[in-house]
Amino acid sequence: MANPCRLRAAALTTTVLLFAVLAGCGGSAKDGDLTAQELDWQDCPAPSEAEGGGSAPSPLPGGTAWQCATMKAPLDWSRPKGDTIGIALIRAQADGPANRRIGSLVFNFGGPGGSGVTTLPAFGADYTTLRTRYDLVSFDPRGVGRSAPVRCESNSQLDEYFQQDATPDDKAELAEFINRTKQFNAACEKNSKKILPHVRTTDAARDMDLMRQVLGDDKLHYFGISYGTELGGVYAHLFPRHVGRAVLDAVVDPTQNPEQGALGQAEGFQLALDNFAKDCTSQPKECPVGDTEQQVKARIAKLLADLDKKPIPGIFPRRLTETEATNGIAQSLYSKDFWEYLTEGLEQAYDGDGKVLMLLSDSLNGRSENGEYSNLLAANTAISCSDAKPRYSPDYVQRKLPEFRAASPLFGPFMAWGMLSCTDWPVPGAADHPDVSAPGSAPILVVGNTGDPATPYEGAKKMVEALGRGVGVELTYKGQGHGSYDSKNKCVQSAVNGYLLDGKVPKAGVVCS
Repeated sequence: MANPCRLRAAALTTTVLLFAVLAGCGGSAKDGDLTAQELDWQDCPAPSEAEGGGSAPSPLPGGTAWQCATMKAPLDWSRPKGDTIGIALIRAQADGPANRRIGSLVFNFGGPGGSGVTTLPAFGADYTTLRTRYDLVSFDPRGVGRSAPVRCESNSQLDEYFQQDATPDDKAELAEFINRTKQFNAACEKNSKKILPHVRTTDAARDMDLMRQVLGDDKLHYFGISYGTELGGVYAHLFPRHVGRAVLDAVVDPTQNPEQGALGQAEGFQLALDNFAKDCTSQPKECPVGDTEQQVKARIAKLLADLDKKPIPGIFPRRLTETEATNGIAQSLYSKDFWEYLTEGLEQAYDGDGKVLMLLSDSLNGRSENGEYSNLLAANTAISCSDAKPRYSPDYVQRKLPEFRAASPLFGPFMAWGMLSCTDWPVPGAADHPDVSAPGSAPILVVGNTGDPATPYEGAKKMVEALGRGVGVELTYKGQGHGSYDSKNKCVQSAVNGYLLDGKVPKAGVVCS
């Protein structure tokens, strides 16, 4: 949860076969010019283990099938004629009149480390209106899923990793926590040495500009969510003249370093927990978690303290620890739709049954029901640590703990200790924070949600300011959950659709509720 995100798997032989099949799907480039490559769109295979496994995507309502291809991109963008890697793509073609088609609308759903090839089909029906004028396109960024995936530890090792105590209370627990983090980072270096130096957000942004050209678009039309907003901002900085119609939703604050970001997330998840407690205790029926807002939070805190001393049965043979319970609570706060599962999970945990909270935790960590993990954690760590320059020491975290606890008694310590995840990373970080200044760019619609736990609302204003005068246009949604467009709020969707479909830029400062 130090880098909150989301989600399965196939046998190794199947994965190897998929790589073999897809290696030839990138088409050929003329004289080494990768912009001239032709994509060979085919029916999509079942997701690979690194993407989370499962079944091949079902057609959209109406019958449109999803198509997949692989784009060749330089492994090292400083050597564009050198070795290449495959970037996995997925699309659903526009279903409106051909003379109304604008081009491709490229999605990144965040993480970093989330597979766009699996996420876009899962939410494709939500973008039906946008498909009237765009091909819907997404991709696995480099290091993710089927795009030269970062690989670190095995499934059994990851089970141990997520069972560890991530909020050490004494020297012995701290030593174990530090050692476990070193082991994970060393496994990443051993198993993914070639790709690790080349998974920065700037590399992914350059891949997107190549993608724009290979897809045949003069401008990149883009919809970025969560970390996808950072990627979109970095793209706008590098290629301001190539920005088409772009929307950034659930906005990462581009001015913050990792410490500030972790503190902001602690505050954001605490706000969401406060809102959950208020909602539960304001319903006509009795709140099963507590009679008052304060009692709800106090009982959750006691549950976690009890689990720190003695875990309870979860999904056999694993037991629900304090760390996994905290993960499960965090996952349920991403959306108000999940609050009923949080209530159920807490009720069960009070009775000694940790299954629901563990299921929520598994979802956050990318673990399938059959015990296999996507490469979400590996990619998330690799991209985050390659991007961020600061490296924090245990002594520094110890000094910062009071500040984090003040921000959130429940989530603060968890977020603080998570800052050690990059301390022994084998690749140096690029910068304190990303550069998203984009003078000369077309307008970019920036949508902030006042109740967002993972990307606090203040980040939207900071993104607008950082993009520069005349570029960022802020829209506020007074709601709950991570993101705004997927809340199905009519005001938000009307503004976003109006811009993407018709080029109508909303007035700055519009508020939707």
